[in-house]
Amino acid sequence: MIVLAACAPPAAAPTTGGAAMTSGEGAAASSAGPTGTLIVALPLDPNSLNPPNAADRMAGNVINQIFDSLLTVDNETGEILPSLATAWEVSDDGLEYTFQLRQGVTFHDGAPFNADDVVATFEAGKDPVNAYASGYENVTVEVIDEYTVKMRPNTPDVTFLRSLVGYNIISAEQFAAEGNAGIEAKPIGAGPFKFVEWNRGNRIVLDAFEDYWDEGKPYVARVIFRPIPESSTRLAAIQTGEVHIINRLSADEAKSLEGVAGVEQITYPADRVYYIAFNNLTTGVGKPTEDVRVRQAMNYAVDREAIVNALFDGNARLSAGFVTPWNLGFDESLQPYPYDPERARALLTEAGYADGFTIGMACPVGAYTSFEEVCQAIANYLAEVGITLEGGEIEFLESGVYWDRQAKKELPPLFGDSWSAAVGEALPRLVGSLGGMNESYSAWSDPTIDEYLARISSTFDTEERAVLYRELQAYMFENPPFIYLYEPVSFEAIRTNVKGYVPNSVEQYYLKDVSLAE
Repeated sequence: MIVLAACAPPAAAPTTGGAAMTSGEGAAASSAGPTGTLIVALPLDPNSLNPPNAADRMAGNVINQIFDSLLTVDNETGEILPSLATAWEVSDDGLEYTFQLRQGVTFHDGAPFNADDVVATFEAGKDPVNAYASGYENVTVEVIDEYTVKMRPNTPDVTFLRSLVGYNIISAEQFAAEGNAGIEAKPIGAGPFKFVEWNRGNRIVLDAFEDYWDEGKPYVARVIFRPIPESSTRLAAIQTGEVHIINRLSADEAKSLEGVAGVEQITYPADRVYYIAFNNLTTGVGKPTEDVRVRQAMNYAVDREAIVNALFDGNARLSAGFVTPWNLGFDESLQPYPYDPERARALLTEAGYADGFTIGMACPVGAYTSFEEVCQAIANYLAEVGITLEGGEIEFLESGVYWDRQAKKELPPLFGDSWSAAVGEALPRLVGSLGGMNESYSAWSDPTIDEYLARISSTFDTEERAVLYRELQAYMFENPPFIYLYEPVSFEAIRTNVKGYVPNSVEQYYLKDVSLAE
């Protein structure tokens, strides 16, 4: 057995309009114990606060405050750090992971944390009712003793250790007594903040957990998450001090905050790919998009550069695939599809659709910055080459409804979404979106892609894995399962009295290090 000292490429460091923020600033402000109420605006209401059922990063960012995981990551360096596990060992073949658990930890209801809670987390997670049940089904947990567990992915997974950062540990006692329904109604974690109330569409209230294991934290006494779908309302709220943090701003919205007293901007490149999915699992069966020439044509038909310039003031990188510049194995020689409507029409004619065709398309509302406008622009470009929409328009759905239908494979043959990857590699994004019927949010299945993903998952040599990623990118470019769109620059804003807030390139943050200055 070897003791792991793992480190991934660091997340892109955010820049701010003021002085650099560090967790030390929060620590200096916390000597008197938790004080103040931190108010965070969300662009949407989370679909769930039960970890394996959270559909969006915003839901995850509420969950991250209530629950802790075995491991965590340093936002600035990308280094894996202890959390509810204090030490770990990995077998030479990378198939067994042994964790020593932190002792003296309690859940918010006073129940002690031990190995049984790790087992319960994966038992609860694999319930088919959960959106991410497949991620829990693939892990076997063995109790060695009260504070030692051995975990085995059922199939090799090179990102397994880092992926555990996203597996929030639940209370075995709560799960035994109330099941997943109880966690949905009143989540009980061992994180820095305990659940108080969720008034849907209005606010989620969390209070500092006085017996939190990380001594001296959290620094604020209360956190309130406020879903505010209207971006103009969020902008007004940060300017008046009604909220302390807002995210998913457009470039124009961020620019409008320049020089506003009491407000700082944060900018960072997001490791998130936006796309339009082709569905060959359910509603897209038998549709023209099963022909690779049609899918290529639709990539040529969309002027993504014009979309990025018009809606994001150029603050996004055009995608050529699902591996980003921040991921292992990125192929910088692969250039995005150019805008070429004549080439698109020629391919459609070659495929037998010289007169075009009609197809259904859906997109979420309020989930992502300007995404409704992006979807509408794409529909307009497709219409110019003869591809029109059923009913004459996009089916726009509230985000919670949208992801529920996506998980049930009920969306139309075309639908828009995005994926981030929090492990420094594209593998979770690729599996999640291309894993066939076993993955809740996937829409496409291709035997060649399946083979590549299996090989990448089981190739522990980093250089060999990078080669496989590059080969897969080339294949997915010629055989696109998506209309590739862009990777955005993220814009956020905070009040100047917020200290210690450091998001990362996957929009994930933890608020136990945040404080409010006088």
